[in-house]
Amino acid sequence: MSTAAPTSPALASRAEHLMALEDRYGAHNYHPLPVVLARGAGPHLWDVDGKQYFDFLSAYSAVNQGHCHPRIIGALTEQAQQLTLTSRAFFNDQLGAAEQQLCELFGYDKALLMNSGAEAVETALKLARKWGYQEKGIAPNQARIVVAEHNFHGRTTGIISFSTDGESTGGFGPFAPGYQVVPYNDIEALAAALHDPHVCGFLIEPIQGEAGVVLPAVGYLAQAAALCRQHNVLLITDEIQTGLGRTGKLLASDHEAVRGDVLILGKALSGGVLPVSAVLADDRVMLTIQPGQHGSTFGGNPLACAVMRAALDVLIDEKLADNAARLGEIFRERMRQLQAQRPDVVELVRGRGLLNAVVIRPAADGRTAWDLCVAMMERGLLAKPTHGDIIRFAPPLVITEEQLHAACDVIAAVILAF
Repeated sequence: MSTAAPTSPALASRAEHLMALEDRYGAHNYHPLPVVLARGAGPHLWDVDGKQYFDFLSAYSAVNQGHCHPRIIGALTEQAQQLTLTSRAFFNDQLGAAEQQLCELFGYDKALLMNSGAEAVETALKLARKWGYQEKGIAPNQARIVVAEHNFHGRTTGIISFSTDGESTGGFGPFAPGYQVVPYNDIEALAAALHDPHVCGFLIEPIQGEAGVVLPAVGYLAQAAALCRQHNVLLITDEIQTGLGRTGKLLASDHEAVRGDVLILGKALSGGVLPVSAVLADDRVMLTIQPGQHGSTFGGNPLACAVMRAALDVLIDEKLADNAARLGEIFRERMRQLQAQRPDVVELVRGRGLLNAVVIRPAADGRTAWDLCVAMMERGLLAKPTHGDIIRFAPPLVITEEQLHAACDVIAAVILAF
């Protein structure tokens, strides 16, 4: 049971007071590191006491363009003084241009804007089912969607219906039917699943981020795309975390020249400034949904559109994907050097671009990846473990080589002292 929060910062440090407020009045659905952040710029964050940190989580890759990028904040403040929300009951002067920019950049006929990543995933699922019934001829209520084991696409009740993570599903049933789970990176299992004529879509993360930056074998995604074409199944690529320059290409699927029939974007689509997500598809898929069949009050609002356009401009103009590709190689080399020095601590290094993971061997005294993250926090670098023994390292793509090496020095100091 939570204790009452201090009534004044004078009763405790300001950070302790603020953490106690969250504990007292907020739901306990997260377990954050004990740091209270108050300011951000570029690849850095500052806590309420003024201590500076390297941000190596980037709000789960939502802040690819760096914290408070002046061009994005400029677009936000300018549009906020003009018009923020109309709903889709009317046209507005920002949406069409935003949709055009998305479609031309990623090569699709149509874009459908939503807010959170989970909303975009739900949109893609509905779109795939509607296409399956209307175009593929699947019998009503019989459509199936194939997904990968250890997936993470969000935490709505619909999405967790096909999660294999016990923490996401425990105590939240009953779950929606219509999904089949196959092992990730197993092309034979996928081929067998796609023989079912009721399958309308295959939903896949090109790299499994939340699972610990798990990369499939080279060629897996291209083979999966070919199987989907063979069986008239939509390939749905969830690039919410892996897209927008994070892995060294505009999209992670670009590494194998794969184009999803449905593309899901979110997170860095706004540079971390406000929730914006999008689903892109060609007319043959997107136009199966008609007026009144799907929507969102805030989806495609003028403020979000202006912010998204600026965020995409920054991504392209500053060549952030190229920076991620170059610095990712440097980062992994530094981590492999650490692995050679401390194989008793570092079990594995993997990743692509600036989406990387280090797998930690549990210490004999019970210390874990969490303890390493706390020690890094104390030395001025913020990262977060996932699945207990994996630390995901994903700094903003605006980080410089000099800053990257300084951050790697912090990681090295902590691991060598572990």
